[in-house]
Amino acid sequence: MAQKPNLQARSTARLAAVQALYQMELTGAPWSKVQTEFENHRLGMDVDGDVLAEADVKHFRKLLKGVVEHQPEIDKTVNDTLKNGWPLRRIDPILRALFRAGGYELLALSTPRNVVFNEYVEVAKAFFDGDEPKLANAVLEAIAPTLRPESPKE
Repeated sequence: MAQKPNLQARSTARLAAVQALYQMELTGAPWSKVQTEFENHRLGMDVDGDVLAEADVKHFRKLLKGVVEHQPEIDKTVNDTLKNGWPLRRIDPILRALFRAGGYELLALSTPRNVVFNEYVEVAKAFFDGDEPKLANAVLEAIAPTLRPESPKE
């Protein structure tokens, strides 16, 4: 019998993936370099006396690689969803990373839609105190039918 994934480890992997995608965008570093850095120095490490939760490394890798491979499609879908005058390039880079990671899960993984919405809203709450979590939820809900058209609303 296959072992069920640790849900907290998946959540931590999502948060780390958003951070890694943000770092990739800001530095221009390739995903493989950032992946290695995160795995060797950040995931499950002690930071200022706080031990970070263990991450599902396989899920983290899958998210990074998948976003890189499907970024043009995900970005186009998000761009088409955003209001005129607010193209993706004008959105906060952390939110761009979040839209890309959540978009990839909707596009290529079997994660239920509601889990994707809830998980990435929680990631947004880790970074923002304002309306950004609501924006994250609205955009992910809006892109879901395009990225996963064959699925009924879950």
